[in-house]
Amino acid sequence: MPSILVIEDEVDLQHVLEYNLKQSGYEVLSALRGKDGLRLAAEKSPSLVLLDLMLPDIPGTQVCRTLKSEPATATIPVLMMTARGEEADRIVGFELGADDYVVKPFSVRELLLRIAAILRRGQPTKEAGPGSVQFGCLRIDRDAHRVWVDEQEVRLTALELRLLLKLYDARNRVQTRAMLLDDVWDIEADVNTRTVDTHIKRLREKIGSAGGYIETVRGVGYRFAALPDAIAEGEGSDGPHGLKDHGP
Repeated sequence: MPSILVIEDEVDLQHVLEYNLKQSGYEVLSALRGKDGLRLAAEKSPSLVLLDLMLPDIPGTQVCRTLKSEPATATIPVLMMTARGEEADRIVGFELGADDYVVKPFSVRELLLRIAAILRRGQPTKEAGPGSVQFGCLRIDRDAHRVWVDEQEVRLTALELRLLLKLYDARNRVQTRAMLLDDVWDIEADVNTRTVDTHIKRLREKIGSAGGYIETVRGVGYRFAALPDAIAEGEGSDGPHGLKDHGP
């Protein structure tokens, strides 16, 4: 049974979420404070963390940053909840590694759909192709959900791995931001093209020297290089990694 850790200081909302999550078949862990949530996440390894940003002891952003920096919790998906809905707040959440973001007040049904979508992203997909692939300095083990760059393992979230595989499997073919939203984010959610750019930026940073394989096609979207040596040869280079436009 998937388990959901709810870190939320509003007791009434905690009860509503706990009831609806249990009705949907989830085991529920609850914490009213950020530090208690971090302890439970490390001890129980929940399937997903539902995280409020306004907590009484430490900011939810700090909780997210700690979760994503600790090896024991780095791969746990995080869905942020906040009363602030500005784009800048969403981008900060995504840059910290959050997988999704909902603004209060929200529909419980929508929240449950988002949770289900995030958990589906973490499931292995048989149609993805061979279990292990090598592309230049990048190695991906699909079955184990692990990634290495220059033989050093890189920890990616389930969404980041899904995004990387989507781009890799479409090598040398442009993927528009709309296509990536449909295929990677899985449901019609309150996300926009800036969300894609933010995740691409974070993915490039994480995979380091392999980040150059992800090319930006200005005004359209992104494309994974056809061959690993194409980047090294500096095709059309007037930017980092031999790309005309490397940043989102």
